[in-house]
Amino acid sequence: MCRFDKLRRLSACAVSTALLSAPIVLCAQTASTQTSSAMAAEDQSLVPVPPPTAENLGDALMAHHRYQAAIEAYKQDSHPSAQVWNKMGIAYQMMFNQIDATRCYQVSLKMEPKNVNTLNNLGTIYDSQKDYKAAVRMYRKALKYDPKSALVLKNLGTDLLAQHQYKKGWEVYKSALAIDPEIFDHSNGPRVENPASSQDRGAMNYYMAKSCARAGNTDRAIEYLRMALNEGFTNPRKIEADQEFGSLHGLPAYQMLLAEQVKQ
Repeated sequence: MCRFDKLRRLSACAVSTALLSAPIVLCAQTASTQTSSAMAAEDQSLVPVPPPTAENLGDALMAHHRYQAAIEAYKQDSHPSAQVWNKMGIAYQMMFNQIDATRCYQVSLKMEPKNVNTLNNLGTIYDSQKDYKAAVRMYRKALKYDPKSALVLKNLGTDLLAQHQYKKGWEVYKSALAIDPEIFDHSNGPRVENPASSQDRGAMNYYMAKSCARAGNTDRAIEYLRMALNEGFTNPRKIEADQEFGSLHGLPAYQMLLAEQVKQ
């Protein structure tokens, strides 16, 4: 005899820029139930399972990227919480509906002004509009309430790089890495692309390469260096002179990357 547990709540409610969109994972596990022979003799009926809430249904639909259906499910909640409004905002954002996403995030923030996830998500809306200064304000406000949020720090660093504040952006990236050395590798959580120019993306990839090299992730560092080179931000001579890439020297993939650039 088995029954379904409650659907797990949406676990990743913050959006990340520049590299927000593996599916948000939910699970309906089957759990075996052990019933004593005395209880079995007394009552053979199934124990009633509470029906899923509107939020549960919305979360399940979000897990399958059915964003419009998820929104309709969340709307069935007669008293939506700040968390539900934030999730609706994410669903709208994943459908590129920035107006309704902004509205949902703002409602969520009226209910919980210090909600770091929602502040971060509103920042990503400004990112998509290339209003990087407004986005930075949102990220800095979020960091007032949670200075140790590696995801918000990563988003803030990306925006500073987009504004050509390379030194400040690099320092913020290092702070994010100090908290979570794998922050640039995380694939869970929704993601939106940063609409920066090719040159700006090159700068972001270059500094992400430095971040990965510092964290010991040499494969990703080389991958980001390749993108930075392709976008014209740097050149082999500059890379060779940068001490941050010292850990890559001697690696065949690194040497091959530089050799390919010399041939071009």
